[in-house]
Amino acid sequence: MYTVLIIDDSPSMRRIIKDMINKIDEFEVVSIAVDAFDAREKIKQYEPDIVTIDINMPKMDGVTFLRNLMRLHPMPAVVISGEGVRGNDIFDDGAVGFIPKPEGGETMSSFQGRIKETLLNLTFLLKRYTLKKPKPLIEKKKTTNTIEYKVHPDEVILSNPTRGSGNKLIAIGSSTGGVESLLKVFQKLPSDLPPILITQHIPYGFSNSFAHRLNDYSKVIVEEAKDGTILEKGHAYLAPGNMHLTIVKNGLDYKTKLLDTKKVSQHKPSVDVLYRSVNNVIGSSAMAVIMTGMGDDGMIGMKDMFDNNVYTVAQNEISCVVFGMPAKAIKAGAVKDIVHLDDIAQYIIDYSKSKRR
Repeated sequence: MYTVLIIDDSPSMRRIIKDMINKIDEFEVVSIAVDAFDAREKIKQYEPDIVTIDINMPKMDGVTFLRNLMRLHPMPAVVISGEGVRGNDIFDDGAVGFIPKPEGGETMSSFQGRIKETLLNLTFLLKRYTLKKPKPLIEKKKTTNTIEYKVHPDEVILSNPTRGSGNKLIAIGSSTGGVESLLKVFQKLPSDLPPILITQHIPYGFSNSFAHRLNDYSKVIVEEAKDGTILEKGHAYLAPGNMHLTIVKNGLDYKTKLLDTKKVSQHKPSVDVLYRSVNNVIGSSAMAVIMTGMGDDGMIGMKDMFDNNVYTVAQNEISCVVFGMPAKAIKAGAVKDIVHLDDIAQYIIDYSKSKRR
C-alpha cells in the first residue's frame, strides 16, 4: 500500500481526488493539505510515499513548492492542476507525473481513469522508493532523543591511500540543496573533463531520474552508476540512492564498484566512502569537492585526502543551502580552497588543465 498526501486549496477538489485515489487498491490517502506550508508539516508528520500538488495555490504556488521539495526533501510528486500550459515544465522542476484537472465536458469517471493510470504507472518507481512508513506521533516522541550509532568509514572501507596514480578524477559530495546546486555546476562543465564521481544524498528511485536531469543540462555524459562500469573521460557517474559508490583498479582501467553495506556517517550512499575509495585508488592526483548539505558526511574522507595532498575544495557558506558538510570539512582542516557555487565549475576545469593543485 502506497500512502498519498493531497495538496490542493480547493475543498471540493481535495474531496474528489481523495475519493478517487482511495478507490485504487494499491494507494491510500493519509492526509490532505490546503497549502504549501500545511503540506510541509504534513510531510514531516506522515512521511507519505507520494504527494499530489496543485499549481494555483495561495501563499506559495505549487511550482515553487515543487522546486523547494525537490531541493530539500526529494520525493515522488505528481502535479494535478488545471494549469495545463505547465505540463512539460513541471517535469524539469522534478515532478514524476502530470494530470490535468477535468475541463469542458469531461466526466469524473474519465478523470478518475487518468489518475488511476498515472499512479499505477508509477508503481515501478514507488517500489524502489524507501522512505519510512508513517509512525504514530507518540512513537516519534519516544525516539526523538535517541542517538543513532554512527558508523565510521573504517567499518566499510579501510584507509590505504596511494601517493598518486597520475590519473585525474573528480569526486563530488553533496546533500541538502545539492540537487539544484549540482545542476548549476554541470551546466557550466565542458565535455573533455576527467571522470567525475558523485555522491548526492537522494532516495533510491530518484537517483536515476536525477542523473538524466544532469545529463540533459550538461555536456558531460551523466549516468547512474552501475557495478563494473569502466570510467571514461567526459562521463560522470552518480551513486544510486541505496548503494555506496567506490572504484577499483582493473588492469589499466578503473571501474565502479557498488557496495551494499551498512550506512556510513548515517548515509548510504556516503560521501566518506566515495572519498576514501578515491584516495585509496587514485590518491594525490584526484580532486575532491564538498558541497551544500546537512551533517558531516565527507569530513573524514576529505581529511584523509587533504593529508594525502589531494586537491580539496569546499562550497562557501553564502552559496550553500545548508552550510553543514562543507563547514565540518573546513573546521577539520581538510580544505584547500573555499569557493562560491558559481565558481566551482571553473575550479574543476582549471584542475583538469593542471592549473590548480
